[in-house]
Amino acid sequence: MFQKKICMLGAFAVGKTSLITRYITNSFDTKYHTTIGVSIKRKSLCVGQEEGHLLLWDLAGEDEFHQIQPTYVRGADGYLLIADGTRQTTLETASSLHQRMVSALGEIPFMVLLNKADLIDEWEVDEQMISELAAQSWGLIETSAKTGLGVEDAFARLAGYLVG
Repeated sequence: MFQKKICMLGAFAVGKTSLITRYITNSFDTKYHTTIGVSIKRKSLCVGQEEGHLLLWDLAGEDEFHQIQPTYVRGADGYLLIADGTRQTTLETASSLHQRMVSALGEIPFMVLLNKADLIDEWEVDEQMISELAAQSWGLIETSAKTGLGVEDAFARLAGYLVG
């Protein structure tokens, strides 16, 4: 039996809460819900033959007025950096958050989720930026909380890194 803490990190309105909702309940709410501080959800799953739980820490989005509280990330086993493909600046925020996580926790498993793949025609994040991340050996998945694209795969892959 395992229990792993995963932090969801990213700028405001990139879809962290929506991704968790899609993963846990397989649903999508069109209304925007701002996370204040932190919200914690639990998901039971099997990784190989091992059963356990993921504790998903949905942290309030970061911007020039609000930074992630270091106490929220303590004890994290892994994290998901969420960026909104329609806003290039959110990828820069994710990169900054990654550097701070490495400073605070050392090298732990993480992945980057480029969210809002259902709006790919509106993306500001281009193939060159994606290639640069891939060159850094960042695990990268395009997701859509709205359609479910890549969501299950993203959480399953990170869980596999944590348990395997």
